[in-house]
Amino acid sequence: MNSTELKPGVHWVGGIDWDIRNFHGYLTQRGTTYNAYLIQDEKNVLIDTVKPHFFDELLSRISSVMDPSKIDYIVSNHVEMDHSGALPLMLEHAPNAKVITSVQGEKGLKRHFGDGMDLQKVNSGDTLEIGKNTLHFVHTPMLHWPDNMVTWMPGEKILFSNDAFGQHIATPQRFDDEVGWDILHEEAAKYFANIVLPYVDQGRKALDALADLDIGMIATSHGVIWRSMIPQIVAKYDKWSRNETDQKALIVYDTMWGSTEKIALALQDGLEKAGVPVTRRNLKTTHISDIFTDLLTSKFILIGSPTLNNGMLPTVGAFLTYLKGLRPRDRMGLAFGSFGWGGQAVGQVEDVMKELKWEFPQEKIRINYIPDADELVSVRDAAFEIGKKIIGETQK
Repeated sequence: MNSTELKPGVHWVGGIDWDIRNFHGYLTQRGTTYNAYLIQDEKNVLIDTVKPHFFDELLSRISSVMDPSKIDYIVSNHVEMDHSGALPLMLEHAPNAKVITSVQGEKGLKRHFGDGMDLQKVNSGDTLEIGKNTLHFVHTPMLHWPDNMVTWMPGEKILFSNDAFGQHIATPQRFDDEVGWDILHEEAAKYFANIVLPYVDQGRKALDALADLDIGMIATSHGVIWRSMIPQIVAKYDKWSRNETDQKALIVYDTMWGSTEKIALALQDGLEKAGVPVTRRNLKTTHISDIFTDLLTSKFILIGSPTLNNGMLPTVGAFLTYLKGLRPRDRMGLAFGSFGWGGQAVGQVEDVMKELKWEFPQEKIRINYIPDADELVSVRDAAFEIGKKIIGETQK
């Protein structure tokens, strides 16, 4: 298998996973890549490896460029197994290679693979001279594990960015301008929403640490390499990491006999009449990881469930568990749903929103059994008033 040249002496040598469709509960309908990079200089450096069962691809691509036994250093930017899983196998073919990792990375690699590796710890700001080039290491802890770091190659203006700026997409093209912004923006947003969102404060620190670099290429750990659209993706990361949203609404719900869906439709109608764009997602038909792509930039989040066995529907419970883990901040929330007798579900939904410290434009909406025409008008009118408030804030 062939490598792809990024710059003279720098090659992509990773693996392409065309078949994966679930990544830690995150649907990857377009597959993904496990990116590794080979730098040839007076010292030869491999940046990261791949999942173990993609090792043959990695070895084949390295071998198309050079003898793997001549690798002097392997930089482990991240311990997670989609990055480091093939490291022991790689060391069998590069027995003299020293493994460069962060302080936390050393601990993680030892826990994964034991004490047999020749590990060299680097602190944030440390450098490695490899000939005409010098590699700079910057720790980016909790983006999204404690061990994370990025590697900067100033001579070629390449940032080996680890999980930052990534996308889960399998493609024979290696560069952003070969795929196009619309697809890459969608996948980068989904990646950020499902992986990076809980760590936005750390993300901001990482962006600030990298702000003064003259970056000409972002070589990610997943997806394509950014070379033409760097200003666009950096601007998006800047927005997302500040928890900045657009004045639009997202309605997420499940329904048992259709009553909660009637409320959802009335809410949508009122918001749209006020001029607020609305996305409506039924948890029966849309996976939670795709819903989070919508949630990433939505200001107003409405979540609905009927009551089942004194609680919410299991799909809504799963969504709320996922929501608590990803911890989106600075949102407006509204809980709604129908009930037969107990009616606990709506309050339980609202409690999760309160844990996240969201703002509530009005009280939760609970309707017994099937909402009648007057009740639906009341729901629609309430949504219209909330929508006017949202639009009014935009115009201030």
